[in-house]
Amino acid sequence: MRHAIQVAQRGAGNTAENPAVGCVIVDQSGKLIATGHTAAGGRPHAETQALIMAGEGAKGATAYVTLEPCAHHGKTSPCAGQLVEAGLSRVVIAATDPDPRVSGKGIEILRAGGIETTVGVLAERVEFQLRGFFSRIIRGRPHVLLKLAVSSDGKIAKAPGQQTAITGPEFYSRTHLLRARADAILVGAGTVRADNPSLTCRLPGMAHLSPKKIVVGGDDVLALPKRALQFPGHVDFEEVLQDLGDQGINMLLVEGGAKVAKSLLEADLVDEFVLATAPHSIGFQGVDALAGLPLTEITDSKRFVQKGRETLGVDVISHYLREKRMS
Repeated sequence: MRHAIQVAQRGAGNTAENPAVGCVIVDQSGKLIATGHTAAGGRPHAETQALIMAGEGAKGATAYVTLEPCAHHGKTSPCAGQLVEAGLSRVVIAATDPDPRVSGKGIEILRAGGIETTVGVLAERVEFQLRGFFSRIIRGRPHVLLKLAVSSDGKIAKAPGQQTAITGPEFYSRTHLLRARADAILVGAGTVRADNPSLTCRLPGMAHLSPKKIVVGGDDVLALPKRALQFPGHVDFEEVLQDLGDQGINMLLVEGGAKVAKSLLEADLVDEFVLATAPHSIGFQGVDALAGLPLTEITDSKRFVQKGRETLGVDVISHYLREKRMS
Protein backbone atom coordinates (compact mmCIF):
# COMPACT_ATOMS: atom_id res chain seq x y z
CA MET A 1 0.00 0.00 0.00
CA ARG A 2 2.89 2.36 0.65
CA HIS A 3 4.00 1.77 -2.92
CA ALA A 4 0.46 2.42 -4.17
CA ILE A 5 0.48 5.75 -2.31
CA GLN A 6 3.75 6.69 -4.01
CA VAL A 7 2.32 5.73 -7.40
CA ALA A 8 -0.79 7.84 -6.74
CA GLN A 9 1.37 10.92 -6.20
CA ARG A 10 2.37 10.84 -9.87
CA GLY A 11 -1.07 12.12 -10.76
CA ALA A 12 -1.35 14.84 -8.10
CA GLY A 13 -2.60 18.13 -9.49
CA ASN A 14 -3.31 16.66 -12.92
CA THR A 15 -6.50 14.60 -12.58
CA ALA A 16 -9.12 17.37 -12.86
CA GLU A 17 -12.00 16.82 -10.43
CA ASN A 18 -11.14 13.16 -9.95
CA PRO A 19 -8.93 11.96 -7.08
CA ALA A 20 -5.34 10.97 -7.80
CA VAL A 21 -5.48 7.25 -6.99
CA GLY A 22 -2.75 4.62 -7.09
CA CYS A 23 -3.09 0.88 -7.73
CA VAL A 24 -0.48 -1.87 -7.65
CA ILE A 25 -1.02 -5.55 -8.43
CA VAL A 26 1.07 -8.42 -7.08
CA ASP A 27 0.83 -12.05 -8.16
CA GLN A 28 0.32 -15.04 -5.89
CA SER A 29 4.04 -15.22 -5.12
CA GLY A 30 4.09 -11.58 -4.01
CA LYS A 31 5.85 -10.30 -7.15
CA LEU A 32 4.85 -6.83 -8.35
CA ILE A 33 3.39 -7.20 -11.84
CA ALA A 34 1.58 -3.91 -12.49
CA THR A 35 1.10 -0.34 -11.35
CA GLY A 36 -1.34 2.34 -12.37
CA HIS A 37 -2.35 5.85 -11.37
CA THR A 38 -5.20 8.13 -12.38
CA ALA A 39 -4.33 9.54 -15.80
CA ALA A 40 -4.16 13.20 -16.80
CA GLY A 41 -7.64 14.67 -16.85
CA GLY A 42 -8.94 11.98 -14.51
CA ARG A 43 -9.28 9.00 -16.89
CA PRO A 44 -8.48 6.17 -17.25
CA HIS A 45 -8.64 5.35 -13.57
CA ALA A 46 -5.75 3.78 -11.68
CA GLU A 47 -7.31 0.30 -11.57
CA THR A 48 -7.92 0.29 -15.32
CA GLN A 49 -4.31 1.25 -15.99
CA ALA A 50 -2.96 -1.45 -13.68
CA LEU A 51 -5.24 -4.17 -15.09
CA ILE A 52 -4.12 -3.38 -18.63
CA MET A 53 -0.49 -3.76 -17.54
CA ALA A 54 -1.18 -6.97 -15.63
CA GLY A 55 -3.14 -8.66 -18.43
CA GLU A 56 -3.80 -12.35 -17.74
CA GLY A 57 -1.51 -12.10 -14.73
CA ALA A 58 -4.34 -10.43 -12.81
CA LYS A 59 -6.09 -13.78 -12.31
CA GLY A 60 -5.64 -14.86 -8.71
CA ALA A 61 -3.56 -11.76 -7.91
CA THR A 62 -3.95 -9.10 -5.20
CA ALA A 63 -4.57 -5.43 -5.94
CA TYR A 64 -3.70 -2.63 -3.52
CA VAL A 65 -5.78 0.49 -4.20
CA THR A 66 -5.51 3.79 -2.32
CA LEU A 67 -9.21 4.65 -2.69
CA GLU A 68 -12.30 2.47 -2.92
CA PRO A 69 -12.86 1.47 -6.58
CA CYS A 70 -15.72 3.33 -8.23
CA ALA A 71 -19.12 1.64 -8.47
CA HIS A 72 -21.01 3.91 -10.86
CA HIS A 73 -21.22 4.06 -14.63
CA GLY A 74 -19.73 7.25 -16.05
CA LYS A 75 -17.58 7.63 -19.11
CA THR A 76 -16.09 4.24 -18.22
CA SER A 77 -17.42 1.07 -16.58
CA PRO A 78 -17.06 0.77 -12.78
CA CYS A 79 -13.55 -0.14 -11.62
CA ALA A 80 -14.95 -2.48 -8.98
CA GLY A 81 -16.62 -4.52 -11.72
CA GLN A 82 -13.43 -4.54 -13.78
CA LEU A 83 -11.50 -6.01 -10.84
CA VAL A 84 -14.10 -8.76 -10.46
CA GLU A 85 -14.04 -9.56 -14.18
CA ALA A 86 -10.23 -9.72 -14.15
CA GLY A 87 -10.39 -12.58 -11.65
CA LEU A 88 -8.42 -11.09 -8.76
CA SER A 89 -8.53 -13.07 -5.53
CA ARG A 90 -8.02 -10.16 -3.13
CA VAL A 91 -8.28 -6.36 -3.07
CA VAL A 92 -6.78 -4.22 -0.31
CA ILE A 93 -8.22 -0.69 -0.01
CA ALA A 94 -6.86 2.19 2.03
CA ALA A 95 -9.77 4.63 2.26
CA THR A 96 -13.46 4.43 1.44
CA ASP A 97 -14.71 6.93 -1.14
CA PRO A 98 -16.90 9.70 0.36
CA ASP A 99 -18.66 10.23 -2.98
CA PRO A 100 -22.27 9.04 -2.38
CA ARG A 101 -22.23 7.36 -5.81
CA VAL A 102 -19.51 5.05 -4.50
CA SER A 103 -19.31 5.10 -0.70
CA GLY A 104 -19.33 1.43 0.24
CA LYS A 105 -20.89 0.30 -3.05
CA GLY A 106 -17.52 -0.51 -4.63
CA ILE A 107 -16.67 -2.71 -1.67
CA GLU A 108 -20.04 -4.46 -1.96
CA ILE A 109 -19.42 -5.22 -5.65
CA LEU A 110 -16.02 -6.74 -4.86
CA ARG A 111 -17.31 -8.93 -2.04
CA ALA A 112 -20.38 -9.98 -4.02
CA GLY A 113 -17.98 -11.01 -6.79
CA GLY A 114 -16.16 -13.37 -4.45
CA ILE A 115 -13.10 -11.16 -3.89
CA GLU A 116 -11.60 -11.08 -0.42
CA THR A 117 -11.63 -7.36 0.45
CA THR A 118 -9.67 -5.61 3.20
CA VAL A 119 -10.39 -1.96 3.99
CA GLY A 120 -8.56 0.66 6.07
CA VAL A 121 -4.88 -0.06 5.43
CA LEU A 122 -2.99 3.28 5.81
CA ALA A 123 -6.32 5.07 5.48
CA GLU A 124 -5.18 8.18 7.35
CA ARG A 125 -2.23 8.69 4.98
CA VAL A 126 -4.47 8.42 1.95
CA GLU A 127 -7.11 10.73 3.41
CA PHE A 128 -4.37 13.32 3.85
CA GLN A 129 -3.05 12.73 0.34
CA LEU A 130 -6.58 13.16 -1.04
CA ARG A 131 -7.60 15.91 1.39
CA GLY A 132 -8.62 18.20 -1.48
CA PHE A 133 -10.95 15.62 -3.00
CA PHE A 134 -12.44 14.72 0.39
CA SER A 135 -13.02 18.41 1.12
CA ARG A 136 -14.83 19.06 -2.16
CA ILE A 137 -17.05 15.97 -1.88
CA ILE A 138 -17.93 16.43 1.80
CA ARG A 139 -17.92 20.23 2.18
CA GLY A 140 -18.52 21.30 -1.40
CA ARG A 141 -15.37 23.41 -1.47
CA PRO A 142 -11.65 22.90 -2.07
CA HIS A 143 -9.05 22.38 0.62
CA VAL A 144 -7.35 25.76 1.17
CA LEU A 145 -3.57 25.77 1.55
CA LEU A 146 -2.18 29.20 2.43
CA LYS A 147 1.49 29.81 1.68
CA LEU A 148 3.44 32.76 3.05
CA ALA A 149 7.08 33.77 2.81
CA VAL A 150 8.04 36.29 5.50
CA SER A 151 11.09 38.05 6.86
CA SER A 152 12.22 37.36 10.40
CA ASP A 153 10.08 40.29 11.55
CA GLY A 154 6.96 39.07 9.76
CA LYS A 155 7.01 41.24 6.63
CA ILE A 156 6.26 40.25 3.02
CA ALA A 157 7.57 43.36 1.23
CA LYS A 158 9.69 46.44 1.86
CA ALA A 159 6.80 48.73 0.96
CA PRO A 160 3.25 48.45 -0.45
CA GLY A 161 3.36 47.53 -4.13
CA GLN A 162 7.12 46.86 -4.08
CA GLN A 163 8.17 43.41 -5.28
CA THR A 164 10.57 41.99 -2.69
CA ALA A 165 12.55 38.76 -2.71
CA ILE A 166 12.12 37.24 0.74
CA THR A 167 13.31 33.64 0.71
CA GLY A 168 16.12 31.74 -0.99
CA PRO A 169 16.07 29.61 -4.16
CA GLU A 170 15.31 26.40 -2.31
CA PHE A 171 11.91 27.63 -1.14
CA TYR A 172 11.31 29.10 -4.59
CA SER A 173 11.50 25.55 -5.94
CA ARG A 174 9.25 24.26 -3.15
CA THR A 175 6.68 26.91 -4.08
CA HIS A 176 6.59 25.66 -7.65
CA LEU A 177 6.14 22.09 -6.41
CA LEU A 178 3.14 23.26 -4.38
CA ARG A 179 1.77 24.85 -7.56
CA ALA A 180 2.23 21.62 -9.48
CA ARG A 181 0.19 19.71 -6.91
CA ALA A 182 -2.63 22.26 -6.70
CA ASP A 183 -5.64 22.43 -8.99
CA ALA A 184 -5.86 26.22 -8.76
CA ILE A 185 -3.88 29.13 -7.34
CA LEU A 186 -5.52 32.22 -5.86
CA VAL A 187 -4.11 35.71 -5.40
CA GLY A 188 -5.52 39.15 -4.79
CA ALA A 189 -5.74 41.82 -7.50
CA GLY A 190 -3.23 43.91 -5.53
CA THR A 191 -0.64 41.16 -5.85
CA VAL A 192 -1.24 41.03 -9.61
CA ARG A 193 -0.77 44.79 -9.94
CA ALA A 194 2.36 44.82 -7.76
CA ASP A 195 4.16 41.69 -8.96
CA ASN A 196 2.61 40.77 -12.33
CA PRO A 197 3.06 37.06 -11.43
CA SER A 198 2.79 34.31 -14.03
CA LEU A 199 1.36 31.91 -11.41
CA THR A 200 2.74 28.93 -13.34
CA CYS A 201 4.85 25.94 -12.34
CA ARG A 202 8.36 26.58 -13.64
CA LEU A 203 10.07 23.39 -12.52
CA PRO A 204 11.79 21.68 -15.48
CA GLY A 205 9.39 19.46 -17.39
CA MET A 206 6.41 20.31 -15.17
CA ALA A 207 4.89 23.35 -16.89
CA HIS A 208 1.87 21.23 -17.87
CA LEU A 209 1.04 20.92 -14.16
CA SER A 210 0.49 24.67 -13.76
CA PRO A 211 -2.72 25.32 -11.81
CA LYS A 212 -5.72 27.34 -12.88
CA LYS A 213 -5.37 31.02 -12.00
CA ILE A 214 -7.88 32.74 -9.73
CA VAL A 215 -7.77 36.49 -8.95
CA VAL A 216 -10.05 38.07 -6.34
CA GLY A 217 -10.93 41.74 -5.94
CA GLY A 218 -10.21 44.62 -8.28
CA ASP A 219 -11.86 45.47 -11.57
CA ASP A 220 -8.86 45.90 -13.86
CA VAL A 221 -9.14 42.87 -16.12
CA LEU A 222 -6.18 44.12 -18.14
CA ALA A 223 -3.92 43.37 -15.17
CA LEU A 224 -4.85 39.69 -15.05
CA PRO A 225 -2.47 36.86 -15.90
CA LYS A 226 -3.31 35.04 -19.12
CA ARG A 227 -6.44 32.86 -18.86
CA ALA A 228 -7.18 33.84 -15.26
CA LEU A 229 -10.62 33.71 -13.66
CA GLN A 230 -11.53 36.87 -11.76
CA PHE A 231 -13.96 37.45 -8.92
CA PRO A 232 -14.06 41.29 -8.98
CA GLY A 233 -15.13 43.80 -6.39
CA HIS A 234 -15.98 42.89 -2.81
CA VAL A 235 -15.46 39.17 -2.34
CA ASP A 236 -17.40 36.72 -0.22
CA PHE A 237 -14.79 33.99 0.14
CA GLU A 238 -17.29 31.32 1.17
CA GLU A 239 -19.16 31.91 -2.09
CA VAL A 240 -15.90 31.89 -4.06
CA LEU A 241 -14.86 28.56 -2.56
CA GLN A 242 -18.27 27.02 -3.21
CA ASP A 243 -18.05 28.24 -6.82
CA LEU A 244 -14.60 26.69 -7.21
CA GLY A 245 -15.87 23.46 -5.69
CA ASP A 246 -18.68 23.40 -8.25
CA GLN A 247 -15.98 23.72 -10.93
CA GLY A 248 -14.22 20.60 -9.65
CA ILE A 249 -11.33 22.33 -7.85
CA ASN A 250 -10.03 20.04 -5.10
CA MET A 251 -6.84 21.73 -3.88
CA LEU A 252 -6.55 25.53 -3.79
CA LEU A 253 -3.17 27.17 -3.16
CA VAL A 254 -3.36 30.74 -1.88
CA GLU A 255 -0.25 32.87 -2.40
CA GLY A 256 -1.39 36.31 -1.30
CA GLY A 257 -1.45 39.08 -0.67
CA ALA A 258 -1.76 40.11 2.93
CA LYS A 259 -5.41 41.19 2.79
CA VAL A 260 -6.49 37.97 1.09
CA ALA A 261 -4.67 35.88 3.69
CA LYS A 262 -6.18 37.90 6.52
CA SER A 263 -9.69 37.64 5.08
CA LEU A 264 -9.48 33.87 4.70
CA LEU A 265 -8.16 33.43 8.23
CA GLU A 266 -10.81 35.68 9.73
CA ALA A 267 -13.48 33.76 7.83
CA ASP A 268 -12.01 30.53 9.24
CA LEU A 269 -11.51 29.09 5.75
CA VAL A 270 -7.81 28.12 5.88
CA ASP A 271 -7.20 24.38 6.18
CA GLU A 272 -3.42 24.24 5.87
CA PHE A 273 -0.59 26.74 6.18
CA VAL A 274 2.99 26.68 4.93
CA LEU A 275 5.15 29.41 6.43
CA ALA A 276 8.66 30.14 5.18
CA THR A 277 10.64 32.42 7.47
CA ALA A 278 13.81 34.07 6.14
CA PRO A 279 16.73 34.92 8.46
CA HIS A 280 16.79 38.65 7.64
CA SER A 281 14.50 41.45 8.79
CA ILE A 282 12.91 44.26 6.77
CA GLY A 283 11.95 46.80 9.40
CA PHE A 284 8.90 48.65 10.64
CA GLN A 285 8.24 50.22 7.23
CA GLY A 286 7.62 46.81 5.67
CA VAL A 287 4.26 45.27 4.80
CA ASP A 288 2.80 43.02 7.49
CA ALA A 289 2.26 39.46 6.30
CA LEU A 290 -1.37 39.36 7.43
CA ALA A 291 -2.35 43.03 7.08
CA GLY A 292 -2.14 43.72 10.80
CA LEU A 293 -3.29 40.30 11.97
CA PRO A 294 -0.49 38.71 14.01
CA LEU A 295 1.12 35.54 12.70
CA THR A 296 0.37 34.01 16.08
CA GLU A 297 -3.21 33.76 14.78
CA ILE A 298 -1.86 30.59 13.19
CA THR A 299 1.34 29.67 14.96
CA ASP A 300 -0.16 29.88 18.45
CA SER A 301 -3.75 29.09 17.53
CA LYS A 302 -5.57 26.05 18.86
CA ARG A 303 -7.17 25.73 15.43
CA PHE A 304 -3.89 24.63 13.86
CA VAL A 305 -1.42 21.90 14.72
CA GLN A 306 2.21 22.13 13.63
CA LYS A 307 2.92 19.02 11.56
CA GLY A 308 6.47 19.71 10.51
CA ARG A 309 9.44 22.07 10.63
CA GLU A 310 12.55 21.98 8.45
CA THR A 311 15.44 24.12 7.33
CA LEU A 312 15.52 24.67 3.59
CA GLY A 313 18.62 26.58 2.51
CA VAL A 314 18.69 29.58 4.83
CA ASP A 315 14.94 29.55 5.46
CA VAL A 316 12.87 27.77 8.10
CA ILE A 317 9.72 26.10 6.79
CA SER A 318 6.86 25.39 9.18
CA HIS A 319 3.82 23.33 8.20
CA TYR A 320 0.52 23.73 10.02
CA LEU A 321 -2.66 21.74 9.53
CA ARG A 322 -6.13 22.61 10.70
CA GLU A 323 -7.57 20.27 13.30
CA LYS A 324 -9.51 17.64 11.39
CA ARG A 325 -12.93 18.78 10.38
CA MET A 326 -15.24 18.19 7.44
CA SER A 327 -18.02 20.69 8.03
